[in-house]
Amino acid sequence: MIRLRRVYDPPEPGADGVRVLVDRLWPRGLSKEAARVDEWPKAVTPSGELRSWYHSGAGSWEEFRERYEAELAAGGERAEAELERLRGLAAQGPLTLLTAVKDPERSHASVLAGLLAGDGP
Repeated sequence: MIRLRRVYDPPEPGADGVRVLVDRLWPRGLSKEAARVDEWPKAVTPSGELRSWYHSGAGSWEEFRERYEAELAAGGERAEAELERLRGLAAQGPLTLLTAVKDPERSHASVLAGLLAGDGP
């Protein structure tokens, strides 16, 4: 089971399982103790350029998703190794992808969740 949650929401110990931060930057105003992050695989986070482009409003959600998937595919051995590690963690029990964005369902976290679940390239 793969869940999406905001990193600012309180942890749910019985439901979260392994908590993985999928943002490239650490969330503002949040201590590492409060976040309770187990993993932070930066190789599977969107590049700063892609993040800035999307948040500027220059492109659509669909185009962002395509560009992010292309970045992951071009990420090399490190990105593939981190994706495989996350797939393995998800197979063992609950995996919660954490992000600071206000709408995790329309973010890179949902694209990543789909890829980890086998819903894409």
